[in-house]
Amino acid sequence: MSTSSLTHATLTRPAPRTGLSIGLFAIGGFAVLTTEFLILGLLPALARDLGLSVAGAGQLVTLFAVTVMLFGPPLTAWLSAVPRKGLFIAILLVFAASNALSALAPNIWVLALARFIAALALPVYWGTASESAGQLAGAGREGWAVSRVYLGITAAFVFGIPLGTLAAGLVGWRGSFALLAGLCLLVALLMWAWLPTVPAAPARAPGERQTVILKDRRFIAHVLLSALVFTAMFTAYTYLAETLEQLAAVPAGEVGWWLMGFGVVGMLGNGLAGRIVDRSPLRATLLLLAMLALGMGAVTPLLGTAWLLGGALVLWGIAYTALFPVCQVRVMQAGAKAQALAGTLNVSAANAGIAAGAALGGASIQVLGLGALGYVACGFAVLAMIATLAMLASE
Repeated sequence: MSTSSLTHATLTRPAPRTGLSIGLFAIGGFAVLTTEFLILGLLPALARDLGLSVAGAGQLVTLFAVTVMLFGPPLTAWLSAVPRKGLFIAILLVFAASNALSALAPNIWVLALARFIAALALPVYWGTASESAGQLAGAGREGWAVSRVYLGITAAFVFGIPLGTLAAGLVGWRGSFALLAGLCLLVALLMWAWLPTVPAAPARAPGERQTVILKDRRFIAHVLLSALVFTAMFTAYTYLAETLEQLAAVPAGEVGWWLMGFGVVGMLGNGLAGRIVDRSPLRATLLLLAMLALGMGAVTPLLGTAWLLGGALVLWGIAYTALFPVCQVRVMQAGAKAQALAGTLNVSAANAGIAAGAALGGASIQVLGLGALGYVACGFAVLAMIATLAMLASE
């Protein structure tokens, strides 16, 4: 496949083996993302066991995000020539070992090392899996393929993280990490048995380097747009549970079910993303940002009416989930000369946005109160819409 294949519009039907391969990428993504975010539900028990404050244990989350942001792009560029099947299997084995080490960690320093190792591999997986899925699906089906890979993200939020947290109540936080290590090992074995040989990045002209995309101002604009989009998304999403409990008066024991419902609805977003992203990623981004802004901004004024509040959350959930694959495809198209590196840079930008959104949301709550959070997040979404319109006008 040529490096510009993401721009083709001809649709082709993927072969059954292609569907299986993309399904394996999604299952791998489920294991990888659950590894990243499962710790959120384990922090209280983990902190007690290791003699730490919850805030101190929470620095493991910061370590993971910063590692992804800083090391993902250079590692992906360095590994771009490695045959993909072997690379994917190696990454899943690294995650299996990392989770096993987490389960056995005697102190915070060993646990931090285990998390650091996993964080190094995560962006390489997402960047290369997205590119390989597009290669296997064929011209005009890349957006469909990436949205299917990103079902792993939705499944992790809906099932992986809640079930891992529930399992910790039965087998402890170490047991949850051990189970996750077993899952990663199983996925590696499935990829060894069923994943076809996937070539490395397409050949380039002599002297051409992947980093050439970093000189493209249009590409950099797409990466920055992703950071802004994820800032808008996580300004409110980080505190959704608090919003439901404190403002919507949802009983604490039921908040988890509401969050699971938010994720289930989000699965519709994956389908929507696959349908609209191949036509025009920027226009798809604009539409989804409008839905996101409306959904987040409507939560507070609709708190008194349950069915209207539910409608706002449905709109928010669909847009939130759809923006994950849409941003990935959009950045990969802009960086067609080095799609794996482009995809990894998008993951780094997303992690920067996640960190910024959480910080800005927390600051907004302290200054303006929880009730204003949806409006603040809506404002960031509108800023992202303005940036998207400016980019559309320059095309």
